[in-house]
Amino acid sequence: MNRRKEELEQKKRKLDELRRAREERKLALTQENLSKDHVSEKRKQQHDMGIDHLKSTGSTGPTSERKAIDDLVARMLGEHSSTPSRASTSDRESETGSGRATPIHSNRESYMSTISNTSGPMSPPSPQSSLQTVKATLTTTQFVQADIPPELPVVYHKEVQTSTEEEDEGQKTEEQLRAELMAEIEKLEAEKRAILEEERRQASEEDGPHIEELTEEQKLSIIESPGFLDFMEAESKIIERALSDRYDYMKDYTVGDMGGDSGSDKRVKLAATFWDERILKNRCVTDVAWSPKFPELSVSSYNKNPLATNDPDGIACVWNLHLADRPEFVFHAQSDVLSVRFSEFHPNLIVGGTYSGQIVIWDTRSKSAPVLKTPLSGGGHTHPVYGLTMVGTQNAHNLISASTDGLVCSWQLDMLAQPQDYVELLHSSHSKTDEVSITCFDFPGNETTAFWVGTEESNVYQANRYDRAGSKTGINQLDVYRGHFGSLTGLHFHPAFGTVDFSDLFITSSVDWTVKLWRAKSASKPSTQLTHITPLYSFDYANDYVYDVKWSPAHPAIFGSVDGSGRFDLWNLNIDVEMPVESTLVGTGRALNKLSWDKEGRHVALGSSDGKTYVYDIGEMASPKTEDWAQLQRSISEKMVAEDETIHK
Repeated sequence: MNRRKEELEQKKRKLDELRRAREERKLALTQENLSKDHVSEKRKQQHDMGIDHLKSTGSTGPTSERKAIDDLVARMLGEHSSTPSRASTSDRESETGSGRATPIHSNRESYMSTISNTSGPMSPPSPQSSLQTVKATLTTTQFVQADIPPELPVVYHKEVQTSTEEEDEGQKTEEQLRAELMAEIEKLEAEKRAILEEERRQASEEDGPHIEELTEEQKLSIIESPGFLDFMEAESKIIERALSDRYDYMKDYTVGDMGGDSGSDKRVKLAATFWDERILKNRCVTDVAWSPKFPELSVSSYNKNPLATNDPDGIACVWNLHLADRPEFVFHAQSDVLSVRFSEFHPNLIVGGTYSGQIVIWDTRSKSAPVLKTPLSGGGHTHPVYGLTMVGTQNAHNLISASTDGLVCSWQLDMLAQPQDYVELLHSSHSKTDEVSITCFDFPGNETTAFWVGTEESNVYQANRYDRAGSKTGINQLDVYRGHFGSLTGLHFHPAFGTVDFSDLFITSSVDWTVKLWRAKSASKPSTQLTHITPLYSFDYANDYVYDVKWSPAHPAIFGSVDGSGRFDLWNLNIDVEMPVESTLVGTGRALNKLSWDKEGRHVALGSSDGKTYVYDIGEMASPKTEDWAQLQRSISEKMVAEDETIHK
């Protein structure tokens, strides 16, 4: 870069020298022209003086005029004897007889020059010159002089790129060059900024007028508008889902497991905690359920907040595993929501059973209020609804609900004005009332007519929705499943899947601190006399009320239970029946009311009495092995043999 600067400086100096030489030539030519003009002016003055002298002599004739001229020429010849005069030269030329020569007196210009160069008094003419008589005619002429400088050729010479001492003395220092360079750069940047500003200004003028800033009142009105609130609600959820993603983007797949804990895949891990203090303060979870369509969505129902009289009594919140800080949807009800579940065949519909006996349906595509609900009349439930389930297929399905007054209703989801049919469960052996107070119920796999109910009196009964061969509609009073000593809180049949059918197995939980394993008697073969059916096995590990129990939908031998001490127990019948394989204290130790497995059996949602919903990941334990079905069948057979021996004794 310094070399380039030196070359530019050399070229600049050469241009300055050429420019200076041109100026000097112009100045010289100008002075020459001025000197010529001065000489011409002087000659004219002398000529005028000569004419005036001739006039003053008084000679008017030709003879006297000729005489005066001859005297003037003779005097000039006498004064300038060292230099040959033009007159003598002219005479010699006339004497030679040359054709190109002219007489001295006929050449006006030479004659005028001779007169102008004469400085002394006029001398008398010589005799020889007086013999000739010539009439002189004086004229003036103008000359135009054009000065055209020659074009200077540009010549380049190959030189050694070194500087002499004289050149170094005239060059600038490095600091000066750097300063000039920085100044040029700043100037260019300033010009560039000015151009950009001008372009922006022109673009803004072309786009339209300048947008004025909104006032505080206008901003507030926009922020509080329904459209803006809906937009922020929808878009903020998307951003929060991305921020809540727990995927490790920095995970190194080249690093393997170097002898870590071999049993780490069996540990129960907390995956999410759902809680919103603004809407869930002083409320407890009454039920939880997973979406059959979207595995990341779950729903929790809540009772009323006794300290907030203006808030809705019942609330149902849809939670997303990718949105941990707030619910995806919040739905309201006029009464405490005691049971809730997603529709098996309509992913957007959520069904809830309330304390007042109403059945409400919410739609995720609409607002928080129910889109459909049953009337508060004698045609439906008038007592708390603790049980909800869906039976049937995509083309023919019903919602089955059960309340504590012993009423079981069947509903069409698009028509809740009155139930499609209902069954009232009555038992004649009850002392005070014939009603069977239902606290929980469930249908076996692939069964739509026969179902089993758990009651407040600690017994389990089998009932039918319709008359069938060998049994009538209503409760089967001859088959009594007796084993608990307190109200039942949960009842769940084994899912019908796998190589071995265990759909006749069900488990129950009770406030007597136990979980019971039962084998259901075939509904098509009712007893002809009163029969007490005992459980296959009793799990007595809990130290408090057991509020819920559920089979895993993936592993045949795994089920979970929750109790009032805040513990979540995970049981595997193929490993141990005396102790759970995993027992976890959830949260702060508050009572856990409900649990629910997702469709894949990997995550379990737990509802707490402090209003929080916990989601746990059970890891690889959710994946069954091929031999698990056969092993469970052997274990159940052993339990049945032991039970038969106990009965015979």
